[in-house]
Amino acid sequence: MQDRQIEKRWEQFHTWGPYGLLGISTALSAVTAELLGGPVEWAVGGVLVITALVLQVWWDRTRHRRPDRGLAPTRTGTTYYIVRWVIAFVLTWINPFCAFYAVMGYFDADKLIPGRRRQRLALFLTSIVVAGSQSGGLPPKNGIQWAVFAGLLVANNAILMVIAQLSEQEEIRSEARAATIAELERTNTALQQALDENAALHAQLLVQAREAGVADERRRLAAEIHDTIAQGLTGIIAQLQVVANAPDLDIARTHLERASALARDSLGEARRSVQNLAPVALEHDGLPQALKKTVAEWAERTGIRAEFTTTGTPEHLHEEVSATLLRIVQEALSNASRHAHAGRLGVTLSFMGDEVVLDVRDDGRGFDPLTLPSRNGHGGFGLDGMRARAERIAGSLTVESEPGHGTAVSARVPLVRHER
Repeated sequence: MQDRQIEKRWEQFHTWGPYGLLGISTALSAVTAELLGGPVEWAVGGVLVITALVLQVWWDRTRHRRPDRGLAPTRTGTTYYIVRWVIAFVLTWINPFCAFYAVMGYFDADKLIPGRRRQRLALFLTSIVVAGSQSGGLPPKNGIQWAVFAGLLVANNAILMVIAQLSEQEEIRSEARAATIAELERTNTALQQALDENAALHAQLLVQAREAGVADERRRLAAEIHDTIAQGLTGIIAQLQVVANAPDLDIARTHLERASALARDSLGEARRSVQNLAPVALEHDGLPQALKKTVAEWAERTGIRAEFTTTGTPEHLHEEVSATLLRIVQEALSNASRHAHAGRLGVTLSFMGDEVVLDVRDDGRGFDPLTLPSRNGHGGFGLDGMRARAERIAGSLTVESEPGHGTAVSARVPLVRHER
């Protein structure tokens, strides 16, 4: 803003300055005409003043017809400068006070004349007129006046050289500032574009995160339902089938009680799944105790011999880790009871430094993992669900199986302790 104001002031000076300086020169010449000149000088001076006015009006119109060039150096500007200097020189020759008009050449030589050398020559010519006025008028009358004129000419040019050097340095700094400002404007524009893109990307990520959260919650609920309600209902159906074929009332009553217990557990698990709480088995027990009870209940329900073993120093695990490993065991047991036709099964929970390893092995008929069919809309979550659960807590799951040689499922997850 301040730079624009300064430029505006300079523009006003270049427009009205020549008129003002010409007016001062004319006024001083008129006052001293009787002392420094006669009628002839008066007449010539009057013609030159009118010529100077006409020249200035012509130049203003020419300059304003080319607003894109302004005061940029051109051949027309050089011509204007030379004609104005000639007029100022003759006027100063007639009356030294007219040098005020010549002084304008100090201010616009760099604006009108192209090239550093030509500009310095123009300044030197202007200094001749000024030095002649300062020494008493042109031409010098005697040797002393010539010496004074020469000294003033040298002094004026020395001052001009210093001012020109300072002006060049200031111009260089101005160009550097302009380049810096332009670069900052480009940077700000790029930054604004980046901010706009980031805002759009942020909005898009929010939508994607919301959709991903919905999808993840659906998968969680589906897995919970599969691992709790579906397995519970399977167990209930199995118990009711035994009841249907029971030879006496006591056996039927026993299996009905088991079916009722499974129904209550499944209902509780369903409620806890909706509320995203820990499994019922972990409500009052740690993971080793919950796995031991789960394996024992499964063995009693299926009639398959099953053992649970713990190795290493048991740790109180984070709820998410415990729930994940428990669900993996429940799914593995469900798969074993439905597909393996095993006679024996073992579950091992190993605490190994910064990892927890869960192994489930059976001696069933096994399968070929490479030919395992993909899950469809009617099947369970199976191995894919167990693997997804392990990976959700930065773990991994591997399966080893071979037709006729049983199956081994191993889940390896980080050991994350319970936050007290």
